[in-house]
Amino acid sequence: MTEIGNPENKKISTTRVLLFLIIGFGVSNVFRFDVLNLNKNLEDNLNSSYLILEGILEGSGIFIAGLLGLSLLKKQRKVTVSFFGTSKYKSLSMASIPTILLIAFGVHNKYGINTHLFGLIAAFGSFIYCIMEEYGWRGYLQEEFQFLKPTAKFLSIGFIWYAWHLSFLTEATLVDNLFFLATLILGSWGIGQIAALTKSILACSCFHLIVNIFMYNHFFNNAFSGTSKLVILNVSVSLWVWILTKWKKA
Repeated sequence: MTEIGNPENKKISTTRVLLFLIIGFGVSNVFRFDVLNLNKNLEDNLNSSYLILEGILEGSGIFIAGLLGLSLLKKQRKVTVSFFGTSKYKSLSMASIPTILLIAFGVHNKYGINTHLFGLIAAFGSFIYCIMEEYGWRGYLQEEFQFLKPTAKFLSIGFIWYAWHLSFLTEATLVDNLFFLATLILGSWGIGQIAALTKSILACSCFHLIVNIFMYNHFFNNAFSGTSKLVILNVSVSLWVWILTKWKKA
């Protein structure tokens, strides 16, 4: 196994990182680009449940890669991140806020499901997907790059996060790709601060969820007005900041 850096417990394993990239990119993008032509059949047979399964399939590669990376990293040094982090109560409180708001506002859908019920389904399905991704980016990769300088760490995570989406292979313009790259680099820094403070995958997933609501997401595509999105953003972030302030003082 090729190692970089000193001392022993600060080494970055190129083998771990390569395994993470191969599994994360390979498995997830098979489903994201529908290489197996599953999407139409799954949607026809599962209706709204297909949206949850689609998220699980697309996030599966990065989730498996993140769990494997963490498992191997734990053999070298202590890993501090976990699902609830240092506070189960605060993590669950953060997750409950957008969930309640999505139920209250309701999410319009083409399946004929009550909008408030679909708000719960959308929150549940989106959180599953965000948690799966966060196990890769903040769960494993940020822990692997823990001892890099902040600029190198967050630029590296942001570029890998961007590359994983393979958006440059789609019809997106150069400007769209540059904006997306900048968003993910900024997100790597911002959500990275949440990970450092809380050690919580669930807390990180809350901020990831907000990004998904405002950008492309199967559940929220034309599902409610821009005003509703802004209310959900402002209320959620305001309450999260208050919770994080309490978390920091604990």
